[in-house]
Amino acid sequence: MIRILLLIIGYGLGLLQTAWIYGKLNGIDIRKKGSGNSGATNTLRVLGKKAALVVFLGDLLKCMIPCLIVRAVFSRSNPDYMLVYMQYLAIGVILGHNFPFYLNFKGGKGISSTSGFILAYDLRISGILLAVFIAAVAGTRYVSLGSLLVVSFNLILTVIFLAFGLIPVRAGAIAEFVILMIIITGLAWYQHRANVVRLIKGTENKLGSQQKA
Repeated sequence: MIRILLLIIGYGLGLLQTAWIYGKLNGIDIRKKGSGNSGATNTLRVLGKKAALVVFLGDLLKCMIPCLIVRAVFSRSNPDYMLVYMQYLAIGVILGHNFPFYLNFKGGKGISSTSGFILAYDLRISGILLAVFIAAVAGTRYVSLGSLLVVSFNLILTVIFLAFGLIPVRAGAIAEFVILMIIITGLAWYQHRANVVRLIKGTENKLGSQQKA
């Protein structure tokens, strides 16, 4: 019951479409500009750096703050399942962000919200992933590649940390924990499926360009 409730709460929080709201305040529908994606990267191309920062922080915090609250609530009452409960909330937020019902299920790609979850989940992994993202984007100027590497390395590092007992998840919850992390990773890859095709073809938009992404 707790899991379902957290999914529902998360979905409701994810419906706070920062890019769409910011765009509307500036007289545009962000989903009809640039790539049509309601996220920070498209906001950067359409509305500039300040708008992109606002959108990124809004989408990150709408997942990170609730996850931290869940962490605080269950850290004493049920510490072995604390991170699992955080995952359910985060998945709800990501689904609400990616597929908002009131915008015909057309939202963003969920990377900022996923980053909010990772920050609340483990700062050690977050630090490594930040370095991976910066290196990937600096080296290739492909934000999509950096994003996909972040979610993929998060899954890999999670498994490694679990193997060494560095993550507080009880033995009976490890399978569920890993499956949920795979779902979080899969959602990011699914939303970036068109980007993956363009990366393979060499036609993906680079940071700073005006091409469609």
